[in-house]
Amino acid sequence: MKTYLFDFDGTLVDSMPFYIGGVLSELDKNNCKYSEDIIKIITPLGLFGTAEYFIKTFGLNIGIEELVETFKNNMANDYFYSIPAKSNVIKVLRELKENGASLNVLTASPHVTLDACLKRLELFDLFDNVWSCEDFSTTKANPEIYKMVAKKLNVNVKDVLFLDDNINADMTAKTAGMKVCGVFDESSADYVDQMKSVCDFYIYDFNELLEIEWASEVF
Repeated sequence: MKTYLFDFDGTLVDSMPFYIGGVLSELDKNNCKYSEDIIKIITPLGLFGTAEYFIKTFGLNIGIEELVETFKNNMANDYFYSIPAKSNVIKVLRELKENGASLNVLTASPHVTLDACLKRLELFDLFDNVWSCEDFSTTKANPEIYKMVAKKLNVNVKDVLFLDDNINADMTAKTAGMKVCGVFDESSADYVDQMKSVCDFYIYDFNELLEIEWASEVF
């Protein structure tokens, strides 16, 4: 049985402009200047990690939990009502499921928006597990989270194929021992060559996932 672990934002759904806009708007409101690579930095951190990073780096005068709630409010309606699945995602996930694969999600997004979006797109029930980083009290920037996921799945970490559009998350999962497939997204277009050099596989469209040959064994 093949075991897949999917990122959510920018991998399964076309949400990165909404996710990034929802958090960066708080920096813009406070006239904070930030570097062009901030998306690469904050995407694996989750909302709590991003809030902590913003407060520490930019000196925002606000509590972490309050800032996280602001992030959620900024992006909630988009996840609840409008964000679409990326091209061919629904079709490919259904085919993988029909072929007996174990499909799982690990994302920085909180359950309040994650679950609602997947249910609206009729994808939620295709997954054996839908995990937010908040379920592990750490972020995708920590290699241990991938080992914890493998343990919960009762598979060796090397027998999981992790898919993400973020170079930092891909590098961390690779460090943890997972097989890694980079996924194209406009938000990470500047890092395609770097991702290809790091990842075992790279896809521009989800249809290409069906052509990837790899093995996963349950123990």
